[in-house]
Amino acid sequence: MTARRTLLGAAGVAAAGLATVLAWIAVPPPAGLTAPPQVASLTIEDRHGLPLRTTRAADGSRTRWLALGDVDPQLIQAFVALEDRRFYAHAGVDLRAAARALAQDLGGGRVVSGASTITMQLARLLVPTSHGIGGKLAQALWALRLERHLTKQQILEQYLDRVPLGQGALGVDAAAALYFGASATRLSPGQAALLAGLASAPAADNPFVAPDRARARRALALRRMLELGYVTAADAARARAEPVVATRGDPAFLAPHFTSRVLQWAEDSGVALAGTWRTSLDLPLQTELEAEVRHTVALLRDRGVRHAAAVVLDNASGDVLAWVGSPDFWADSAGQVDMVVSPRQPGSALKPFLYALAFDRGLSPATVLPDVLHTYQTATGPYQPRNYDRRFHGPVRAREALASSFNVPAIELTDRLGVGSLLGVLHRAGFASLSRTADYYGLGLALGNGDVTLLEMANAFRALANDGEWSPVRWGVGTGPGPAGTPPERRVVSPGAAALVLDVLRDPLARAPGFGLDTPFDFAFPVAVKTGTSHHFTDNWAVGVTRGFTVAVWAGNFTGRPMRQVSGVTGAGPLLHRAILDVAKRYEPGVPPTPAAYGAVRVAVCRLSGLRATRHCPALDEWVLPGTGPVAGCDWHRPDGTVAWPAAYAAWVAEEGLSRPADAPGGRGVAALAAADSGFRIVSPLDGDRYAVPPGTDPRYATVALRAVGRPDDGPVRWTVDGRPVDVTRWRLRSGTHAIRAVGASGREAEVTIRVE
Repeated sequence: MTARRTLLGAAGVAAAGLATVLAWIAVPPPAGLTAPPQVASLTIEDRHGLPLRTTRAADGSRTRWLALGDVDPQLIQAFVALEDRRFYAHAGVDLRAAARALAQDLGGGRVVSGASTITMQLARLLVPTSHGIGGKLAQALWALRLERHLTKQQILEQYLDRVPLGQGALGVDAAAALYFGASATRLSPGQAALLAGLASAPAADNPFVAPDRARARRALALRRMLELGYVTAADAARARAEPVVATRGDPAFLAPHFTSRVLQWAEDSGVALAGTWRTSLDLPLQTELEAEVRHTVALLRDRGVRHAAAVVLDNASGDVLAWVGSPDFWADSAGQVDMVVSPRQPGSALKPFLYALAFDRGLSPATVLPDVLHTYQTATGPYQPRNYDRRFHGPVRAREALASSFNVPAIELTDRLGVGSLLGVLHRAGFASLSRTADYYGLGLALGNGDVTLLEMANAFRALANDGEWSPVRWGVGTGPGPAGTPPERRVVSPGAAALVLDVLRDPLARAPGFGLDTPFDFAFPVAVKTGTSHHFTDNWAVGVTRGFTVAVWAGNFTGRPMRQVSGVTGAGPLLHRAILDVAKRYEPGVPPTPAAYGAVRVAVCRLSGLRATRHCPALDEWVLPGTGPVAGCDWHRPDGTVAWPAAYAAWVAEEGLSRPADAPGGRGVAALAAADSGFRIVSPLDGDRYAVPPGTDPRYATVALRAVGRPDDGPVRWTVDGRPVDVTRWRLRSGTHAIRAVGASGREAEVTIRVE
């Protein structure tokens, strides 16, 4: 009896609840609920207040309410085919789809498939609900209510004029204007399918930030339209061949990759897209770098280079000053690929963080590393690393190993320190793209076998300039919104280790064995430079760090197609050189402190062994941090002039046929060039060089380096220009023909003649 009463009571409650729901559904929705929305405008400005982009006009003209009769019929068909193919048959809730989704949700213990109809999506736009099963139930009830009081045509009109389609665009007309420069009244099948494909995930799938995802969603929409007979097979094939956005002679906005990323950050953070946002970008600098990127691609086109990118950061604040994701955003479907944030393999560009770790572990720039044939046993089998020049260099000091980017010493150092330790440093430096384990990367991590982004690279090098401390980049100034989930500041390496690494990367003599003396990395102010080339020449990187700013550039192909023998010196290097000069015209490069500011001292070391120099050694001064310098005196050099080579180098010595110290290549730099020819000569500038100074160039940067090579007893060198003594290592160019003379301490002389126009 009690059970019967309970059952009757429950039935009564259910009936009362059902009656309440039915009564609620029978009541027309509030009059203002379906009124056209008042759309606010959003203007994105650069740091000077110059407009970069407006997502919607203040009068709402780009989001004007478009009557359903004016919407392209194929656009309606695309949304119905992809979002709700039984739209005209159900009363707001698709019971068949709901039953399938319920089974999936119960099996997964969470909402896996929502089975949202167009009417349910409209309900969510009109009356925002919570996520989860409760929110879906509320949407279903509102959908039933809307279907009770609105026609299918009214529901479609409301939905198509309100649906968010990425980058701040609300409604199909705004999206058509944004992506295609067109109106939703007339679109191609491909354009209609692409807009429909954005509805489910507009922030993640929109073609400005994820063209491949947008293309895949468009293909899905076209397949559904073909199944329902809305397009022919020929129409679908032509639509798939269309670019994901329209080509325009007049771009709809400036700094397109940057502003697209800003809007994506804002949408991910749930920030209202309204008002005026002042960003960190410097539009005049941005415009110059866009031209430099296009120029680079034009110069290297015959060597298989089709794309390039660049990013500039202010070191102190982390402000993004320039962001060029591709040569031409509107050129084709690949133009929307943003190489500032697209992960690729960086090659040797990660090596500075390996050496910074080593300096923190007690090594110094004087530490000698073996550059000889060696086999490492790894999880994937024996591994014999090779250098870029396919040669071995014997004992190499860490300074030259890093500056010349030798691979073999880097692998040896990684083996000593551990791949896990290196990966930890890279993670602290902000390389979040390196998401695999240390075992997955193996020793090749030192040579850049993991994908990273150009923005990560620039900000990691910026951390070295900031005494080894990492902090996030900023794209907004004042009270503007910032990226969601920004991590706090953190230490990557010690200030002393960071200072030593940058000192090495600024050293042209240490760079000479690997790159020679004639490189694009010669500046009138201190710049630490590192390059990287991925396996098979598919990616080319270069990073330059001054006291004030960091510039990172990339050259290659979005498709991964190899370039033809393009290295850091010939590919990304010239772009980096021009970009740094462009930035230096607007932002002071500054003079970095010497390693002495971090406790380092100069120690006389043997050029070959890296040990304390004796009177028998070819010596040089090297920076070492307290407790890391060599203690023992050099025992490699004998009084009779021969070298007592350690056993580790026996095979290499035999191969090279070496015996005397003069033959030893350790610490080569410019001295090695002199070893091949003991004559005293000027190597910069060269005789007969002609220089042209472009109009408007800052005189501080119109200079040429003064360098000579010879025997050790030739130093120091005295310089004269046109018979007048100069006491600088860089001479400021001035018009005319000039005689430059170098006089060594030994009395030997050399002279060259140059012309400046």
